[in-house]
Amino acid sequence: MAVDGTWKLSVNTPMGAQESTLVVSTAGGTATATQSAAGSDPRKVDDVTVSGDNVRWKASVTKPMAITLEFNGTVSGDNINGTVKLGMFGTQSFSGVRV
Repeated sequence: MAVDGTWKLSVNTPMGAQESTLVVSTAGGTATATQSAAGSDPRKVDDVTVSGDNVRWKASVTKPMAITLEFNGTVSGDNINGTVKLGMFGTQSFSGVRV
């Protein structure tokens, strides 16, 4: 699938750009993913859905506060762009490249 692989993401937030690594696999027809930020261990993300070049997922974080991030992105070649809902902080953009 076009979405499979390792992605270096940059999310625009009220605290500035936040970097993370997303790893997506659609092996066996089931989409799974992990995401890690700031040198943390990869954590499984929830509700991963892939439809063609579109991907959605939810990632829960605990620092600096507990929040669930809801990503919605589109892959074009080795680039991904989209939006992420930051709970009470509204919706921001994110971008990334396949590594």
